[in-house]
Amino acid sequence: NVRVIDGSTVSMPDTVENQKAYPQPSNQKPGCGFPLAKIGVIFSLATGAAVALCIDILNTHDIKLARNLYQFLHPLDILLGDRAFCAYADLVAIKKLDCDAVFRKHQSRTTTMRQGKIVGDCDKLVTWYKPKICPKGLSLDEWVALPPTIIVREIFYYIIIPGFRTQRVSLITTLLDTTTYSSLKLVELYGQRWKVELDLRHLKTTLGMDILRCKTPSMVRKEIYAYLLAYNLLRSLMWLAGTTYGVPPLRLSLQGTRHHLNNFIPQLLATSSTKVEQIYRTLLKVIVHKAIPERPGRSEPRVRKRRPKSYPLMKQPRHEFRRQMQTA
Repeated sequence: NVRVIDGSTVSMPDTVENQKAYPQPSNQKPGCGFPLAKIGVIFSLATGAAVALCIDILNTHDIKLARNLYQFLHPLDILLGDRAFCAYADLVAIKKLDCDAVFRKHQSRTTTMRQGKIVGDCDKLVTWYKPKICPKGLSLDEWVALPPTIIVREIFYYIIIPGFRTQRVSLITTLLDTTTYSSLKLVELYGQRWKVELDLRHLKTTLGMDILRCKTPSMVRKEIYAYLLAYNLLRSLMWLAGTTYGVPPLRLSLQGTRHHLNNFIPQLLATSSTKVEQIYRTLLKVIVHKAIPERPGRSEPRVRKRRPKSYPLMKQPRHEFRRQMQTA
């Protein structure tokens, strides 16, 4: 099973309780911003469902969130992520769980293709050495317990698709068997990492989790989990509909599934128990009616069409604005 990991942020109402638990960015003046929480999520690449979640404050690094999520991995899982997660200690931790990782190499590592044992075209085995200084985020005992070296596999390739920002990629993986895991298959696998961005977009934009409404930290956390429950419900419907009627589940529309479910809920509640199964089968058939086409290599300009309102940004608390208006 391939799991995809990534981090994001969610906003919430500006209350004293929320600010204390999830403070706003330090460069914003008090009363001019909103509390922000950092979330780390692991998704299933096969189904798109969310399998694990971690919530913390804004300035938490993605790798700290990931270390709280490794406990949800199962033996033989493969964890897929960007270069924020590519650290020596994390590769060791994942291997101890009998799992493997495919990450993009962190930009701070400067190894070249001349180093290591060549095992294929732009494919090599490299020995990584334990950091000489204890990294931030690790305790001294954890750093001491790290092995002195690990062997990883590095795959280097170019991206020549017009419109893509990234043109050169170095993958680091613990999948060392070149026969079972060819370099081409691993490159294709990392190309699917982008699906985690779409999953987060569905959560935050399609379902509306980007801006939360609860006014206390405990209710904020419950609200986030409620969104995940609704999201996984839609993913389960897409999976059942696709596998029942021979359509790839990931090619179905999550927003369309949401609309169809909302339209069928009154009928499911009003019908007798004997007809529920028939209406449910009809719902699955409607969901697969229109699949989204596969568009590999698609790129779009990073611009926004919808213009924001031309009001100036708030640079001081609202009560100070009111005081100025009254004295003017």
